Amino acid sequence: MYNIEELNDRLLSELKEIAENLGIKNYKRAAKKDLIYKILDEQAVNPEPATQIKAQESKAKKETEGADKPEKEEKQERAPRQERENRPRPEKKERPENKQKSEDKPKKTEADQNADDVLKSFNLDVDGSGKEKKAEPVKHEKAKEPRQRDSRNESRERAPKEETVSSKEKNEDKPVEKRERNDRDNKRQEKNTKKNEYNNNVKEFDGVIENGGVLEMMQDGYGFLRSGDYNYLASPDDIYVSPSQIKLFGLKTGDSVIGQIRPPKDGEKYFALLKVTTVNGKTTEEIRDRVPFEYLTPLFPEEKLNLSYKPSDYSTRVMDMFSPIGKGQRGMIVAQPKTGKTVLLKNVANAIAENHPEVYLMILLIDERPEEVTDMARSVKAEVIASTFDEQAEKHVKVANIVLEKAKRMVECGHDVVILLDSITRLARAHNTVVPSSGKILSGGVDANALHKPKRFFGAARNVENGGSLTILATALIETGSKMDEVIFEEFKGTGNMELQLDRKLSNKRVYPAIDIPASGTRREDLLINKDELAKIWILRKFMDDMNSAEAMEFLLGKMKGTRNNEEFLISMNG
Repeated sequence: MYNIEELNDRLLSELKEIAENLGIKNYKRAAKKDLIYKILDEQAVNPEPATQIKAQESKAKKETEGADKPEKEEKQERAPRQERENRPRPEKKERPENKQKSEDKPKKTEADQNADDVLKSFNLDVDGSGKEKKAEPVKHEKAKEPRQRDSRNESRERAPKEETVSSKEKNEDKPVEKRERNDRDNKRQEKNTKKNEYNNNVKEFDGVIENGGVLEMMQDGYGFLRSGDYNYLASPDDIYVSPSQIKLFGLKTGDSVIGQIRPPKDGEKYFALLKVTTVNGKTTEEIRDRVPFEYLTPLFPEEKLNLSYKPSDYSTRVMDMFSPIGKGQRGMIVAQPKTGKTVLLKNVANAIAENHPEVYLMILLIDERPEEVTDMARSVKAEVIASTFDEQAEKHVKVANIVLEKAKRMVECGHDVVILLDSITRLARAHNTVVPSSGKILSGGVDANALHKPKRFFGAARNVENGGSLTILATALIETGSKMDEVIFEEFKGTGNMELQLDRKLSNKRVYPAIDIPASGTRREDLLINKDELAKIWILRKFMDDMNSAEAMEFLLGKMKGTRNNEEFLISMNG
């Protein structure tokens, strides 16, 4: 068995030979690190061939070591003799050029001549067999200089002996080191086997979980599925959608996508979408040929949304008679502050959720109080998307845009969508803050280009021919003391096809609903109400025409209290 340290010490060619012997595929092009890990994985799965190869290599090493040992000892013994041989080289012939150089050199001193005589005195004869004879020491007359030479030679002779001693000690220590290495290898093998067992037990969770969100496209072509829990803003729950999936299924910003996802891998931050199951409640094949929202044919609302669901809820019953709402209506609730417009929106939302479960209902609260957001989310069976007044204007605009895109994509797929917006005045203020300055300022400090996008939002409401519908019911503030609010209301005044006005005088008297009946109405209401009911409603309007808003509302509430629904109330008019 090989460990990672041994494999790192080997060359790439040796690793390839080991891989070939182990039967590993595609090892020729692999890098050194990849090849090491492949060998470790292979021997973890099949340890027998690895142990056989290792045993063969260890035998070959032992044979080579046994053959090399005597040669090394001979070299160690011969080393000092060779040094002695190599020093005196008197027999070399010098070239004529070198002769001139040698003549120019100074003559040798007496000490150097004595040293040369000592070296020449060694008899290094070679027999015919090629073996060298040991040189016999020569006695010298002078004692000081030869002793110095002998001390040098002795130090040189001792050095190889010390080396041989240290090599013997190393050879003695080798079995201990081998045992320690074997113990380490065994421990590592146990750890690797445990890891492999753990990896075998761990399952991949790719495609196990299904999740979804609303697609928001980025400039680079990819996108994220935003979660409704975070009001469709960037969050940790976002799911990454690749550009290839967006092009394959023709996805757009605002598509509600549900599909199989996988957890993030190393270096990734978000979950990733693997397979698309549904888009806006339809299969991917059904949405490929959808017509873009801009090319759909708008019509007047023809199908009425029934708002009366409780006998005691008079606000929705009054709206149902005097300002009915149809699928595709573009309605505006014009109100002063503290007239009960938010409560009225809540009652309308509950009525639509009760009577029309086929309608997808969204409540968009822009620049509202946080406690009202919580109350709305808890009391209404609808999707509540909010951006409270403590958030920046950029967030208000972003939330409103993605809600509108989601509604458009659902209408393209044939769904009926209702958006209850509170309030369009605050949305226009947010756009006025965010929009780049054009240099043209209207009265009240409104930029000339600021109201284009809020108008596009409100104007998106329409009934589509042979398709779905988008209904928007928005509140607009008046008489707030701000000139900007007056300008915004005047810009939106003629764009809607239904208007419901609330009166502050009624709310001050605590008369609810505080609806100004003579000033409220719907365009082309004859398409929503049948002729008999419409005729009786016109008679009732003529009767209340001479009354002011407070008298008319009090009269109507007194007559409606004994009836269970509007049909019964209209029948009771004959008596």
